[in-house]
Amino acid sequence: MPEVNKWMIDPNDAVLLLVDHQSGLFQLVRDIDQPTLRHHVCALAKVSHLAKIPTFTTASVPDGPNGPLIPEIHQYCPEAVYIPRTGQINAWDNPKWVEAIAKTKRKTLLIAGTLTSVCMAFPTLSALTAGYKVFCIIDASGNWSKMATDVTIARVTQAGAMPIDTYAVLAELMSTWNRSDAMDFAQVMVDHIVPPYRALMESYDKAQNVQKVGHETKLELLQTAQAKK
Repeated sequence: MPEVNKWMIDPNDAVLLLVDHQSGLFQLVRDIDQPTLRHHVCALAKVSHLAKIPTFTTASVPDGPNGPLIPEIHQYCPEAVYIPRTGQINAWDNPKWVEAIAKTKRKTLLIAGTLTSVCMAFPTLSALTAGYKVFCIIDASGNWSKMATDVTIARVTQAGAMPIDTYAVLAELMSTWNRSDAMDFAQVMVDHIVPPYRALMESYDKAQNVQKVGHETKLELLQTAQAKK
């Protein structure tokens, strides 16, 4: 058995927590543009589905101005479990939330939330106190200001959490290209995180095609004609 690296995510020990990614709260986000934030949350939902990571969602007063969860989360990860709250600001103060996580018997939590300084930070601090290892997914969380995000990253890091980005989460859960669904992970990269990767994939596909069927552009004919002049 390989030694467990405590600084990295073990896919077999991970749980994804998506906290309060609600349409109303998204209106308050100023430290990342909304389409990018939404893309990163969608990427996490798809990756958790591919990697079979237990996933729990929750929302703060969805019937009020905070609004409903963005629908893509449960669309892309239909097995994700939604756990409603009864007014608690800190999701960890909801006993059903804590019980659901404990039942997985996993001890590594991947947490993203909007707003970052509350919905992500509060359950992070509570989970650390409860003995969990926590990775805070910063670019799948949104906050009311960059200053607030910077302060929050310092706060959770000093408490023992590890800040991380969406691409790194994908890569650590994917773990290897030697898997049957590797290109599904690559498609998530292209669709939601690094769109320029599509150009790389297209260039690679073309290079492979040239090896199989030959050059599309018959440059040797041009070279022969020039040699005869």
